[in-house]
Order: sequence, then structure tokens, then C-alpha cells
Amino acid sequence: MRHTRSAVVTAAVLLVLGGGAVVTAPAAEAAVPFPSIGWQQRNCDFDGDGYDDVLTGAPGATVGGAARAGYVSVQYSSSGGLSTTRRTVLHQNVSGVPGGAESGDGFGRAVASGDLDDDGYDDVVVGIPGEDLAGLSDTGAATVFWGSPDGLRGTDSTWLENGDALRAGAHFGRAIEAARYFAPDPARPDADPRDSIAVLEDDALLFFTASPGEAGRRVTMSHLSVEARDFAPAGTGFAFRGLSHGNYNEDPWADLAVSGVTTGERAGTGSVRVLHGAPDVEDMGDGGTFPGGPAIVSGDWDGTGQDDLVVGDTGTGSPKGGGIALYLGRGDLSGLEPEPAQYWTQDSVGVPGVAETGDQWGADLSAGDTDGDGHPDLAVGAPGEDVGSVSDAGAVWVLRGDRGGLTHVGAKSFDQQHADIPGVNDGFVWVLPASSSGLTAAGTWNYGGARLGAPAADARFGAAIDE
Repeated sequence: MRHTRSAVVTAAVLLVLGGGAVVTAPAAEAAVPFPSIGWQQRNCDFDGDGYDDVLTGAPGATVGGAARAGYVSVQYSSSGGLSTTRRTVLHQNVSGVPGGAESGDGFGRAVASGDLDDDGYDDVVVGIPGEDLAGLSDTGAATVFWGSPDGLRGTDSTWLENGDALRAGAHFGRAIEAARYFAPDPARPDADPRDSIAVLEDDALLFFTASPGEAGRRVTMSHLSVEARDFAPAGTGFAFRGLSHGNYNEDPWADLAVSGVTTGERAGTGSVRVLHGAPDVEDMGDGGTFPGGPAIVSGDWDGTGQDDLVVGDTGTGSPKGGGIALYLGRGDLSGLEPEPAQYWTQDSVGVPGVAETGDQWGADLSAGDTDGDGHPDLAVGAPGEDVGSVSDAGAVWVLRGDRGGLTHVGAKSFDQQHADIPGVNDGFVWVLPASSSGLTAAGTWNYGGARLGAPAADARFGAAIDE
């Protein structure tokens, strides 16, 4: 969707302390070109009013008596910013949505957005990794909700599954990203600039495209399928965990970072592989392998116009408490530098706090410009951080971006012990005001499923957010 924004940047940050996600969300996006290629093209305006909306997953919610069936909520933004009054709640018991709410489905465990049918309204993909199909448990599936002047609704949604190989325990939809990785018709790469969908199973990466014609809503699997064993370090197995897209090599195609962890005798070591986009999906190229993960996020931290990649380092072999590595784009078609430009831990100069075993500093990552200087800032989640006498209460740090990448100047941390941070529960979203000096705790407000008229108990509201 083409977005509009006033000259003065207004932003807020959404913090989920313990819900599994940490996300920055601007109240209204700048005018940017379609389609989704780099971090600045955030296609999440589902009603086409020029203001980015917020999509939140609650995969643990009880729906229709089915525990952990899950739902997603959509909050529509306006010139007044984010509110909880105009919203939509979607789940598998909503009329028109395929299937039905069942225990353990985990609807909303992963979410993504992009303009999949090239109609000017952004669309949503919701992962259902616990869906049972054809008598097989946890095969997984996903649902596409199409944007419109009225926003999202269930009546014209589209079902996705791995039609070539339904398997028990595959968890199709455990992670999802939508962007312009390739052209639907490689012979005419500029004729149909729609986003495509990347979907993870535990051991396979699959791509889908909404084909032209039939209102552009017939979603089909592409010819490329990548197996986890193809990404496995020597002598190990591999399980996929996460996705992030950006434009790392300055061409007109989105690139995809794929994270996972080793399995077998050397289990738990993180690794990230980058795939470069191309006009033909089968020509997507190798953009390098990077240690760490599974948390990853893309953004142009040094302001070169080429995206960079931050990798959380919280797996086996990570430093005490965890860390993060920043890989910068080289400024040409070769993509990311092979060595990190910066490496940060809680013990780095200027970072609040002290690294402690079990913190998992870097287990959640997100990027957004919270101070309006044109550089994305980095939110770093540590779900294992002890706060006061409360073990594993969780906290979030924000490192500001600058021309060198990330800086310790103005680094801040936020947790529920702060006087201006309301509440003592997880499963909520906290909205922190932004300013020219970054985020401020004063004026913070929070909300959960109950405030949206949706189930709240054990909902894991905020386990996935796309803004």
C-alpha cells in the first residue's frame, strides 16, 4: 500500500514483555514505493487509508471452548495514532474462514503482511502450525485475509497448505514473510509487482504466489522448495525457526534471511542463511551463511540505502546472557559483509544492566525509527531477564541507529518495574511514546485481548506482531 505521513515523524513502540515478540510500530508510514523489498517498505495498511495498521497474534487463546486454538486482532490506525476502538478479531470460527477452531491449532503463531494481489490494499497471512489435516497431527496450514476499503474480513479468505507433502509434525506456518522475492512471470518481471509468501515448516522452506487473474487470489506453490538439510552445518541436522526479509544487495528483489538451530548430537547452535531474490524463483542465489540466531531482523542501520542484518546470538555457544551481531550491506550486488561490523552484549559500554546466565538477551529483535532521524533503532528482548526479585520477568532494550550502525548513546531499557510502565502481567502489549530523543516511558499505555473484546486468559497475546 502507498502510505502518507506528515513531515514530523510520529511513532510508538510496541513492547511485549514475555509474549514472544518485540516490535516497533509507527503510527503512520512514510510514502514508500510498492512492493515490499527493503525494511522501509512495510506493507500493512489493510484498509487503504494511508495509515499503517497493527496485526497481533494470540495463538494460546481459547476459542469456542478449544484451548490454544488462537486468534489474531487487527487494530486500524488513523491520524490520531493507534487505538483499541476500531478493530477486527479473526479466528477459524469466524464465518468464511476455512476450517474450525480446534485445540492446539495455534492460529496466529506467525503473521505477515504484503500486497499479494497487487490491488493497492495490503493483505495478511496467518500461520496455523498446529492444524491437523487428513488425520495427521500438527501438519500445519495458513490463511490469507485480503485487504479492502473495509479492512480485513473472513468472507473471502484463502487456505494454504503443503499440498505436495502433508506430514505429521511438519508445523507448516511456524514462520512467514511476504515480499517481492521473485516475479510471478520471470519473462515479464516488471509486469506484475506483487509480493509473494515464504513459509517455513520445521524442515522445509516453501514459496507461494497469488497468480494473476481470478481477482489475483488463487495462491499456488512455486517450484522452489528448500530442505533444512541443505542449510545444515557439516555433521549436524537442522531445524528451521525464523525469517526476515530485506534488500541486502541493492537490486529490485527482496532477499530472505532464514534462521534455524542444529539438531542431533550438536544441538542448539544457531545459523542463518541468506537467499538473494531474482526474477525467477529457481534462480534465488546464496547470500552467505552467518553464525547465531534464531532471532533475526533487517534494517538499514547505517543509512546507506542498503539493508543490514542483526542476528541474535542466544543458542549453544553464545556468550553469557546472549548477544547480537550487526552485519552491514557491502554497498553492491554482493550483499552482506561476511564478518560483523559490531557485536553487542549487556556488558558492552553504555548498555544498561549486566549480562547474566539465562537472560537470553537477543532472543527477540525488531527495528523501527523511534526518534525520527532516518535510522532504524533496534529493540532487543531478553525474556529471561530477572527484574527485582521476579525471575524471568523479561525486559526490552533499545539501541539507537546512526551512521556507524548502532550506538550506545541514548541506550535505554524498559521493564514492568518502571513507574511509568503499567501492569504486572504478560500477554499484554505496551505502547511507549516516541520522541526526538527516542522512546520515553512517560505516557505508556497497554492493552490485551480483553480490551479488544477477545479471549484473554492464557492467550499469549502478542506472541506475533506485524505492523
